[in-house]
Amino acid sequence: MHLIIATESFSDVPLRRIPGGYEAVLAGETLKRLIDASFQGASIEVLGGDLNAHGFDVTDIRMRGATTTVTLMSSGAKALH
Repeated sequence: MHLIIATESFSDVPLRRIPGGYEAVLAGETLKRLIDASFQGASIEVLGGDLNAHGFDVTDIRMRGATTTVTLMSSGAKALH
């Protein structure tokens, strides 16, 4: 699977399927690009897998030591409160 951020493709990103989206462990340039894209409104997509060609939103960022885990939820899977 490939993580597509705006016009760039990242194939070395470990993605774990969760209900409604994916969890990704990111670092370095990939993490920077994803954070920039989420604030600038750029598209975030995953190519491959069962949620192929869906738009995703960053819903959670967890940092522990040198590991950053980002939760990407399908744009249609937001919880309303």
